[in-house]
Amino acid sequence: MNKFRYYFILSITTLSLFSCSKSDTTEITPPRDYAVQYASDITDIEEYLKTYYITVVDHAGFADDQDVTITKIPVGGTQKSIWDQTTYQLKSRAVSQNDVAYKLYYLVLREGMGSAPSNVDGVLASYRGDFLEQTVESSGSTLTATLFEEVKYPQQMVSLFSTIAGWSETFPQFKTGSYTTRVDGTVSYNDFGAGIMFIPSGLGYYASGSANIPSYSPLIFSFKLYELERLDQDGDGIPSYLEDLNGDGYSRVLATGVLNPDDTDGDGIPNFLDVDDDGDGYGTKSEIKRPNITVNGGSTANGHYPYNGVANDDPLTLNVDERQGIPAYITASKTLDYTTAGRTRVHLDKNYPVK
Repeated sequence: MNKFRYYFILSITTLSLFSCSKSDTTEITPPRDYAVQYASDITDIEEYLKTYYITVVDHAGFADDQDVTITKIPVGGTQKSIWDQTTYQLKSRAVSQNDVAYKLYYLVLREGMGSAPSNVDGVLASYRGDFLEQTVESSGSTLTATLFEEVKYPQQMVSLFSTIAGWSETFPQFKTGSYTTRVDGTVSYNDFGAGIMFIPSGLGYYASGSANIPSYSPLIFSFKLYELERLDQDGDGIPSYLEDLNGDGYSRVLATGVLNPDDTDGDGIPNFLDVDDDGDGYGTKSEIKRPNITVNGGSTANGHYPYNGVANDDPLTLNVDERQGIPAYITASKTLDYTTAGRTRVHLDKNYPVK
């Protein structure tokens, strides 16, 4: 009995000491400075661009069209690096984030023939993702790329507003293509946009990493943009891409006090997230609602105006003219203008009195 008590007390004491020791020695490492990390990232990315070459499959209508293989140039090799090749355009975008002016490189394999997404749309895209890292060997440090994910046959749209900044900044520079459905149900994509993006970690997952992506890793994505979906983040009845007022393809949430060209009422909430775009106390959705129409003595709900209207009026809807987009309010005549280009639409006009 005494021996049992001895071992019981000893085990409890040991466990307590271990728990205290573990708690006392745990340290939280603060994230690295964004500017310092970017300097390292851009050095690695540019080294990669100058020491690797690409091979691209040109096979229109087939699944491997615009597939990319990226290979390190061997010692004494004569292959043209991604940096030096002239077959495709290597471009860059300046992206301001985390108080850093990032340089985001991307290679245009094919721009695409359809429509370009905005950074608040959904995209259907196949992709291959690799992370860059410097591995230390006896002969020195070597820059390597490691595959972490590949999606060849995408099944769902991905919201660019919810992805890493590198994606949302790059995809609007490309366009969709066209597609046909074969008899067996498979889909053939043609003329789609395709490219490669080279993302500093500050525009990727940075300190957190993701799944099998180490923290502070620059990322490389080769991708094909098949289709897009126009999203409406605030559910106000106007697709978010149409709330990009300056038409640059990007809508952003900016810091307090910074003028946002896509924020009509200046309340700090950009229109694509603002349910009352002009700040007049009436929701945007209520202001773009068509007035009810009286038909045979009864009142018929008439839905909402499409933003720009459509090319042709539907003859089956006798009481609705589908060519009418969201109107402007003419204060002097107290009338609605449905067609003038560049009009200030009623949901952006505080002087519009009829709700």
